[in-house]
Amino acid sequence: MGQILDKFHGKQWREKQIRIITDKVYERIKSQSGNSNLSFEELYIAVLLIYNDINKRLPGPHFDPPSKDEVRVLMEECDINSDGEINHEEFVKFVKKLTADAFVVVSQGLIITLLVAPTVAAATKKATEGVPGVGKVIQKLPASIYASLVTLAIVWFQTSTQDNY
Repeated sequence: MGQILDKFHGKQWREKQIRIITDKVYERIKSQSGNSNLSFEELYIAVLLIYNDINKRLPGPHFDPPSKDEVRVLMEECDINSDGEINHEEFVKFVKKLTADAFVVVSQGLIITLLVAPTVAAATKKATEGVPGVGKVIQKLPASIYASLVTLAIVWFQTSTQDNY
């Protein structure tokens, strides 16, 4: 439950997830190539790995990686020292710009879930009265606890279905 609630901390959670992904991918590419900076080809491989991790870790729809042309343009923007390669700090900046849209979509999905789920819970509580065994138990629960349980169940279901892809 702590992991689910951790996702609602917003910007701090997002920054932490970006940093985990970027550090892991940067170190992996760097160790394979032996270089401390990433060339365009290595950067594009890193982008593919990042989008693979994003699609594994984050709830929401599947995100397609950008094209090579889009990566090239963004690389030029983030290459502060204009050496044609990306160092670790430039890479972090690159990934933040690259993934901004993905995190907006994920955040919007979580907000919608948090607004819609309690409403659905309130509407369904009355409908469960006629269900044998379950109806009486649900009717005894306070509405706020029932709404919280339904919301957590929906968030859990969303995140668990993402793990299966």
